[in-house]
Amino acid sequence: MRKALLLLPFIFTLGACTHGNCRSQKKDVNTNATASSAVTAPAAGAEVGVVSAKTERVKVFKADGSLQCGQGKAIPVAEMQKELKNIKVYSAANKNDGMMRIQVCGSPTGQNNVYEIDRKDLEAAVKLGFKEWTVD
Repeated sequence: MRKALLLLPFIFTLGACTHGNCRSQKKDVNTNATASSAVTAPAAGAEVGVVSAKTERVKVFKADGSLQCGQGKAIPVAEMQKELKNIKVYSAANKNDGMMRIQVCGSPTGQNNVYEIDRKDLEAAVKLGFKEWTVD
């Protein structure tokens, strides 16, 4: 009986978040919005129905070439950006894709050069060997 009482908090801890991240925002079934969001009216003078420029942009990436244990040479963000030729780049950064990797010397690090471009240029960037960045 004592052992069962000692295990009770442990059992509740294991079952507490079995259906996903406990800290994630839950969606309200009736309104299809998150519980913490509030409906706000558009600002005075704002045009309703106009898509913002930010939604017309997309991020593309290519691995920077770095390998574990210092093997391989990482291509700098600015140097790889030249491969995008005439495509306008709004922002550029070196980011990790967040994927788990085997820890073996010579295997990829998961570091990628990420560029923000116009959505209309996505097809051209893909033809140049880039892929759409969907991690953020």
